[in-house]
Amino acid sequence: MDQEIINIIGAGFAGCEAAWQIAQRDIKVNLYDMKPKKFSPAHKNKNFCELVCSNSFKSNFTDSSSGLLKQEMRELGSLVLECADQTSVPAGGALAVDREKFSELITEKIKNHKLINIISEEITDINNLKNNINIICTGPLTSDLLAENIQKMCGGLLNFYDAAAPIVTFDSIDMNHAFFGSRYNKNNSDDYLNCPLNKEEYEIFYNELINAERAELHDIDKNNNNNIKVYEGCMPVEIMAKRGIDTLRYGPMKPVGLRDENNNKFYAVVQLRKENSSGSLYNIVGFQTNLKFKEQKRVFSLIPALKNLEIVRYGVMHRNTFIDSPRVLNRDYSFKNNENLFFAGQITGVEGYIESACSGLVAGINSVRKLKSQEKLIFEDISIIGALSKYITDETVENFQPMGANFGIISPLENIIKDKKMRYNKFSERSLEYIKNLKKIDI
Repeated sequence: MDQEIINIIGAGFAGCEAAWQIAQRDIKVNLYDMKPKKFSPAHKNKNFCELVCSNSFKSNFTDSSSGLLKQEMRELGSLVLECADQTSVPAGGALAVDREKFSELITEKIKNHKLINIISEEITDINNLKNNINIICTGPLTSDLLAENIQKMCGGLLNFYDAAAPIVTFDSIDMNHAFFGSRYNKNNSDDYLNCPLNKEEYEIFYNELINAERAELHDIDKNNNNNIKVYEGCMPVEIMAKRGIDTLRYGPMKPVGLRDENNNKFYAVVQLRKENSSGSLYNIVGFQTNLKFKEQKRVFSLIPALKNLEIVRYGVMHRNTFIDSPRVLNRDYSFKNNENLFFAGQITGVEGYIESACSGLVAGINSVRKLKSQEKLIFEDISIIGALSKYITDETVENFQPMGANFGIISPLENIIKDKKMRYNKFSERSLEYIKNLKKIDI
């Protein structure tokens, strides 16, 4: 057994973060990825850490769960956060990136690390790598043969469907019907482009949306389309709309806090966010969709500011797969039946880009500790890192579904604080103090 090399399968957010954490601890890494020889249905870019959905990593403020997770990871030397910060684009209080520059920077850093060996090869059987410590980071679109292999090992896989939103050109947006500004004018920011609709325009748009043709999902029974399991955080806008005519006005088309330069209020507002640093591309916030391409063009053109829209990437819907982590994984992301094997990323049931990188960070650190016969590092659930790992491995969770960062899973405070903002700030202070103390030991 070659005890000086750790194998990682998959060069997405989890795989790259795990590889970095391992290599930074002076251990060699074989990083396997089937790109560019083969691509999943959702991937097009040859670079690592390709963003197939939104370019936003959510809030950057530490009084939010997603912002706190980012800061915890920055404190621990996260490659993903370092590259995200360097390639960020304006997005109000959120951390959003230029997707091309972000993937390029990650790929450059991984390829230039002297201890990371990149192997462009599709792995179809974990047993072929059994002589090393291995980390599976193949994501929610694991290739069929490897998925079958993992299914046999884990006694089954779970799956759901999620969707991505369209990306449009700035030049095609009619600025006579749009205005820049953030909700409640926070940070006096022009990071969002707002496209208002009046009541009549909204109702026309709504009725066309709920009656538009959806693309077929070829790998499921066509007669069971109504039974598709869809992750709530990536629900197609057309499915969400069918819950009621005002659902979108309380969701992605919420007009609250948005006023133009004349202080006008609106019935509904579609927000667009910068997709790249030059501002030539924008994505339609919250408009994940599985409509046919021609229907996306037709229906979204009913939004006055988008009447001439040019779509450069259409929204798509695809299957995501994850393992039943509460039954098969330990808190350090190691496999219960073989602790030389780790899983990380969305295949474990963590939901989100940064959450995936977070699991890779934990698996990477603990794979090195396993190699060195050291005690596992179990992050306490007073941190978001620890709360996520605790949740996805909690055997009392019966109907396991993907979970992203949130304060509902973090350990309660000793003293009850009713004011939400104060409570969240206290969560943040407690967590960052814990992480800083953790850094004082050799991890």
